Amino acid sequence: METSKILVLEPQKDYELIDSGEGEKLERLGDVVMIRPDPQALWLRASPELWSTADVHYVRTGAKTGEWKRLSQKAKTLPESWEIEFGDLHFEVYLSSFKHIGIFPEHKPNWEWFRKQIEHNKEDRKEAITVLNLFGYTGGASLACAQAGAQVTHVDSSKSSVTSANRNAELSGLKDKPIRWILEDAFAFVQKELRRGKTYDAILMDPPSFGHGTKGEVWKIEKQFTDLVSDAIKLLSDTPVFFTINGYAAGYSPIAYANNIHVLKERFGGEIEYGELTIQESQAKRLLPAGIFARWGKVR
Repeated sequence: METSKILVLEPQKDYELIDSGEGEKLERLGDVVMIRPDPQALWLRASPELWSTADVHYVRTGAKTGEWKRLSQKAKTLPESWEIEFGDLHFEVYLSSFKHIGIFPEHKPNWEWFRKQIEHNKEDRKEAITVLNLFGYTGGASLACAQAGAQVTHVDSSKSSVTSANRNAELSGLKDKPIRWILEDAFAFVQKELRRGKTYDAILMDPPSFGHGTKGEVWKIEKQFTDLVSDAIKLLSDTPVFFTINGYAAGYSPIAYANNIHVLKERFGGEIEYGELTIQESQAKRLLPAGIFARWGKVR
């Protein structure tokens, strides 16, 4: 069975989408209120009076560059990074020059699904469920899987992201969990693991539309995506638990992602779900599109 659905992140204690519109979003990260660009916010702001409460505002200075404007007295003394609690984990968040903040909050519903898949399946196994997280960023999914009892291999080509992921493991009390941190190009790592004969019980990936590996390897989703997914599927064990793809590349449908993993349902049974990742505003309750996903698993 294949099911289309919308995954919704509702307001959290330390993260909230207050309002959105006119190409931007108004968010709260801990006690810091910020404005960031978001091309999906193609509508009018529901609560324009609230935008004056922002502490910081990311302003574009070029096609791929920008800077943070500090608007309040709080912002002027804001540390380089600060800690929040999110998704039963702890994260070090920050204001990066690329507008990133150290987490993609819309992924939280997927973390909960990973935990459910692992916890349901681990009772029938003598050894820990092994998980491969490709393009792992700052570790949210890796930590959620480790927290549920899995043995995790986290791969990312960004040294700063892997460093942040290690820090988040420490903040979340998971530093001693079996997580292997790999600083490498994800596509190259998959090829090496195939040659080694390595297998994993679960695989998740969050490929960007464009990027570079640790040795300057160029990643273009339109050229390498299908090869990456098909090769990653070859890394699955004989008793797989789940396979998930998240994405942000403009123009692609989640159906396209789901079509790449249909073979898993044919081979192992289970369920395929696909659709949009969204964040719900705390004021008007509208949904801000934040990405797409397709996932296969044994537990609904």
